[in-house]
Amino acid sequence: MADSTASDAAAPVSDPTTLRRLYGRRQGHALRAGQAALFADLLPHIAVPEAGALTATSLFGHDCPLWLEIGFGKGEHMAAQAAAHPDVGLIGAEPFVDGVVGALMAVRDDGLANVRIHHGDALDVLERLAPASVDRVFLLHPDPWPKARHAKRRFMNPGPIDRIARVLKPGGEYRFGTDHPIYCQWALMQMAKRRDFHWLIDGPADFQVRPDDWPQTRYEAKARRLGHEVWYFRWQRA
Repeated sequence: MADSTASDAAAPVSDPTTLRRLYGRRQGHALRAGQAALFADLLPHIAVPEAGALTATSLFGHDCPLWLEIGFGKGEHMAAQAAAHPDVGLIGAEPFVDGVVGALMAVRDDGLANVRIHHGDALDVLERLAPASVDRVFLLHPDPWPKARHAKRRFMNPGPIDRIARVLKPGGEYRFGTDHPIYCQWALMQMAKRRDFHWLIDGPADFQVRPDDWPQTRYEAKARRLGHEVWYFRWQRA
């Protein structure tokens, strides 16, 4: 996990510009030769450009709906969505090298032409997207930062949510999934304060049962194996 700086500790949770790293270290085990070659050869061809505004045309060469996944893990959900929706452009942001390699393998093996990857902070992508330009945003099983003193590092905080609200189209959807009770409660508390999102819910099944068009991530599968309850939330941009 990343160490907090003195400025981090003093900053209010609602400050959207203070915390630029909501995650820990970016690389785990050393990559094998084949993984390193894939990272070096494929990523430059599908990487989000390092500068400039991000639009469907700049990313995919044509106008299309844009979906953004924040912290895609090893890319199972993103790849499944890309395969099921070839008319949609998927943008994935992930700081961890191992996760990016996993997504690159899926892109290569499944021949996915509608995926673009940002190896870094999702906040950078959110800031470069135009207002009301994204149709769907996913935040699935993020690091819960369960200790109270680390609460400001959770992505479900006013600053990052403000950025999501800015890029989502009216009627666009924000999906959040977690198996961590503390983060579940925190997320509901944060979203209950919002007037720019409407919770899509008719009853308990809407957050207790995974929708059919919500592919399972490896983190959800692990949670299920451990006997954890998993929650699925959908909010619509007002």
